[in-house]
Amino acid sequence: MTTGVRRRMGVEERRQQLIGVALELFSQRSPDDVSIDEIASAAGISRPLVYHYFPGKLSLYEAALKRASDELADRFVEPHEGPLGARLLRVMRRFFDFVDDHGPGFSALMRGGPAVGSTATNALIDSVRQAAYVQILSHLDVENPPARLELVVRSWISLAESTALIWLDGRRIPRAELEVQLVHDFAALAAVSAAGDEEMGALLRRMLKDEPADGPFSELVGRLISLAS
Repeated sequence: MTTGVRRRMGVEERRQQLIGVALELFSQRSPDDVSIDEIASAAGISRPLVYHYFPGKLSLYEAALKRASDELADRFVEPHEGPLGARLLRVMRRFFDFVDDHGPGFSALMRGGPAVGSTATNALIDSVRQAAYVQILSHLDVENPPARLELVVRSWISLAESTALIWLDGRRIPRAELEVQLVHDFAALAAVSAAGDEEMGALLRRMLKDEPADGPFSELVGRLISLAS
């Protein structure tokens, strides 16, 4: 039976609550448009108490960003089961789930919000990109990537970011189509690189070897053949 008495939170518990509240607000509107007063009201505490836990909005934004970046990095973790194309498609679906749920915050993060220029913020963004890079290499079963493969993977990660930002501006293309398109883009980038490099060619053949006829990579090949005929 409840007594109606509000439980007093410990220091770390209150910090985590404020981070969660801030992240929710930043996910709905650009962090520039969210005030400390709004965060305090949503958390059910006073404005001075927010400053007791965080010296300012920038530090709270960075803490919320850290939680969001950890969650985003986790979206790239995928079991090494099944064909590569299907794995990448599942990753893209989870990536766009995050973008969909945290649109304004994601946009502010990538385009520059209240923490623009912050060393800590830039480091968090880079950590997400590096986590994605490491995960993709693990699915390719490559430990020491050649320069051309590194270029392909990092270019694809940047492409996924920019595609998500453009999509958020009006969502004019169905999200599911973009998820498949980005998987096709990965194969296309690898194919272009493989056309002039035997090491990349061997990697591409290994990528495609176990792809089913109804997988996204095979679908791309079929579409390209139909265009050329």
